[in-house]
Amino acid sequence: FGKDYDECDDYISKREWDIGLALGREKIFETRRVHNDITFIDAFFTEEFCHEHRFFRYQFNSERGVYEIADRNWKNIKQKLLFSLTNFGQPLIYVADGNFENRGELLLDHRHDGIDLRIDYAKDTLKNLHTIWTRPVHLRTLVEGKGKLLSYDGEKHLERKTDG
Repeated sequence: FGKDYDECDDYISKREWDIGLALGREKIFETRRVHNDITFIDAFFTEEFCHEHRFFRYQFNSERGVYEIADRNWKNIKQKLLFSLTNFGQPLIYVADGNFENRGELLLDHRHDGIDLRIDYAKDTLKNLHTIWTRPVHLRTLVEGKGKLLSYDGEKHLERKTDG
């Protein structure tokens, strides 16, 4: 809608923006042509939109056994939405050391972007990696904000706290 609209900082004025051009339908189709899911969320998921539509991030509270609201910060919610669309929502894991503790063991690092790994999936993945690597495999991550090292030695899974 032009420079004036882009420079307008007042939410109510923007929401009620109408200069009588009747271009709403055209703008909808232009938006569909120009944006994909990621660029659309990046451009239009604003603080006002988030609050108006009551977006929030939830997580499981293991102490209470229920899901509850974990975050209402619109930037964190937007980041999580964008992350779920990039890399098809799969976690980013990197090789940190192929000779961990000087024993030929594999150490992986999870780039934690605010989303905890599913521990059951991580354990299955470590087991499968052990089949290929044939030595113990380890994965550093964060779980509920605390550092954790998940390991599989070919027989059993281990979990140790780390500094994070």
